[in-house]
Amino acid sequence: MTLHEAIQQVLLKANKALTAKDIAEILNANTWYSKKDGSKIASSQIGARVKNYPLLFNKTNGLISLKSKTGIIPEKTIIKQKRVTVDSLKSDSNLLMKVLMNEKNFKSVSNSEHLIPDQPGLYSIRIKNKMILDNVFSNVLTERNHNIMYIGLASKSLQKRFLNQELRAKGHGTFFRSLGAVLGYIPEKGSLIGKSNQNNYKFSKKDEIKIIDWINENLLINWVTLSENLSEIENKLLKEYFPLLNIAGNPEALKEVRDLRNKCKEIAIGTL
Repeated sequence: MTLHEAIQQVLLKANKALTAKDIAEILNANTWYSKKDGSKIASSQIGARVKNYPLLFNKTNGLISLKSKTGIIPEKTIIKQKRVTVDSLKSDSNLLMKVLMNEKNFKSVSNSEHLIPDQPGLYSIRIKNKMILDNVFSNVLTERNHNIMYIGLASKSLQKRFLNQELRAKGHGTFFRSLGAVLGYIPEKGSLIGKSNQNNYKFSKKDEIKIIDWINENLLINWVTLSENLSEIENKLLKEYFPLLNIAGNPEALKEVRDLRNKCKEIAIGTL
């Protein structure tokens, strides 16, 4: 990763303008970019690189921000100039996917839930230790050579969709329902009888608390804010990683996950 790409990643993750000193401190801590001589990155180096890439960055009152909220500059706006080429700026969706899937960016839910914004975007969920899952599922993650449980999108609000529904059971979270089923929880029998939606089964309040506790202890999360091309980028990621609990759009969706979800639905509608 080049220095200007690393600066983009820092600003995308922070979702706010930062000083050159702030950016240098973050990069020195996470090692996304390392100097050949091994010395620390100086704020002056950040400032110089930002100055050399005026199509990527704004600098106002000492604060550096991205020209584009996504970090992506449309190709038609790129003008060749000294040290700036179309190839160096044509990031497409690759940078966003790198930011989202970089393991160094993942944090525990309890330490980062207050940071999840009320904005649209993409999110990803990893498990700390895949061996705590049933052998069927831990073996699949071993075969796929990753620990990714789920990748999703929030078309309106990461806070409402990702945090509230998927991680805290405040609504109908697809991930939460799948995780609960995989962990062996089942909904109350007949709880969907008379309901208009016969798919959105829920667990008892007592079991929801247990699942949330499990999430806090065992999962790591990351997200990026984005308002355009959400489905396109999500589909690319699903086809590249085959996350364990994704079903829709996942070419390697697990029959075992489908079966457990169907079992929960049948219990909730009273047919099992």
